[in-house]
Amino acid sequence: MTEAIEGDYDTIIVGAGSAGCLLANRLSEDRSRRVLLLEAGGDDNWLWYYVPVGYLYSIGNPRSDWMFKTEPEEGLNGRSLPFPRGKVIGGSSAINAMIYMRGQAADYDNWRNMGLPGWGWDDVLPYYKRHEDYFAGASATHATGGECRVEPQRVSWPLLDAFRQAAGQTGIPLRDDFNNGTNEGSSFYHVTQRRGVRWTSARGFLKPVLGRRNLRLETGCLVERIHVEQGRAAGVSWRQGGDVRRANSRGEVILAAGSIGSPHLMMASGIGPGAHLSEHGITTVHELPGVGQNLSDHLQVRLIHRITGARTLNTVYHSMLGRLGMVASYALLQRGPLTMAPAQLGLYARSDPSQPRANVQFHVQALSLDRWGAPLHDFPAFTTSVCNAHPTSRGWVKLAGPDISTPPRIKPNYLATEQDRRVLLDAVRLARHIVGQPALSRFTPQEILPGDPDGGSDAGLLKAAGDIATTIFHPVGTAKMGTTSDAGAVVDQRLRVRGITGLRVADASIMPTITSGNTAAPTMMIAEKAAAMIIEDERR
Repeated sequence: MTEAIEGDYDTIIVGAGSAGCLLANRLSEDRSRRVLLLEAGGDDNWLWYYVPVGYLYSIGNPRSDWMFKTEPEEGLNGRSLPFPRGKVIGGSSAINAMIYMRGQAADYDNWRNMGLPGWGWDDVLPYYKRHEDYFAGASATHATGGECRVEPQRVSWPLLDAFRQAAGQTGIPLRDDFNNGTNEGSSFYHVTQRRGVRWTSARGFLKPVLGRRNLRLETGCLVERIHVEQGRAAGVSWRQGGDVRRANSRGEVILAAGSIGSPHLMMASGIGPGAHLSEHGITTVHELPGVGQNLSDHLQVRLIHRITGARTLNTVYHSMLGRLGMVASYALLQRGPLTMAPAQLGLYARSDPSQPRANVQFHVQALSLDRWGAPLHDFPAFTTSVCNAHPTSRGWVKLAGPDISTPPRIKPNYLATEQDRRVLLDAVRLARHIVGQPALSRFTPQEILPGDPDGGSDAGLLKAAGDIATTIFHPVGTAKMGTTSDAGAVVDQRLRVRGITGLRVADASIMPTITSGNTAAPTMMIAEKAAAMIIEDERR
């Protein structure tokens, strides 16, 4: 039985994640606008959504993670990877690394130069600042008083100070801030936390305004279809508690379900590449070949070095006194290892001197383990994760069946280009060069992963990297923004879906190219700018 939920709405938002919570906040400020926010996951009423190291328990847990997996990847020697995405109000901001990273000014200037006015660095910076509450105060590039709290981490490791010195010995400069448009250098990552507690978009943007009578949040809602009538998005239907429900839109339907969820829903609704839809018996409502294409992600290779003479999380964790100290430090002061992001130290560098800008990102950690979710090693070690910030390989998201409850097929197509393979090799060798500097020599670092297969040949290192490389959880681009001349474009520069009135996408899927780093902050910026454009368009 299909039933309406209290009549019509002016705006229906699908997905209460990093983007959706912000959209709901901004669009419901106008009390004459009725806003419905639909989320497939549940409430964030779990300890591990608050304690920062909770990502160790929430990633890979069906309570909080969609539990997606990729197709077998040729570039990873046929391996299929877990592909975490948040399934809770707050979305991936409830389970992510908490690292606040805008990327580089050139990322956005390139979007503008692709024919997308309003998306250059100077254009988007005000939208970053609009919701920022920066610990160090207001400046030309930062703001205070917004809903998104950004702070330094509340844990330190002398080993990482030495690593930063070693990077300096290779010519990588020191930086205080990665987020002013130029991020080449080394710095300790800033994080979305408030006094040692994870900040999420749900707690920052959504929960403070749920008392507004014109805003309604529904959880446990798996949206099954966008209803398109006479070329207009007229509403959506979803399954909730065993019932099928429907709401109608007087204004717009906004997709904020992420780079996997948004294209998946469009294709299940008949919006996408017609030949692919017909394979699953879905009638094409609107032919849009770019839906689900252009998937881009950051791939990381983790180098692990065993050391001596330094304290790391491995040694603390495997000591009873150490564990008690961690708990006490957090319970009393909200400090220490339980506040840790997955990486504390960051570096941006050029994989080779010919690169026009920093193209490799490092996440350095005073810990080691075989994989996320596995136990920490019982010996002192550190991990250097390296990733290509500007990958050229592109993949896709496709239907696995006509039912939205069937997980989609995901193929990032990692290391498909010679350029990406070259950058990976150069990045691993740059990491080794840093570790070999005098500042780290007193710790006698010994590489145990990936090691030196085949005498360090390109082929041997690529094979070893393919065996261990993993996603760093930054999928973007599957409903990309583009000009009318771009056959793969899904939305225009105002995020309106091409050829359908009253339908927009406002999440990381609209990025034409990936930003240089972690993607949570850019996703919130996109939502902030989308809300402003929606309001502007209505006033015209």
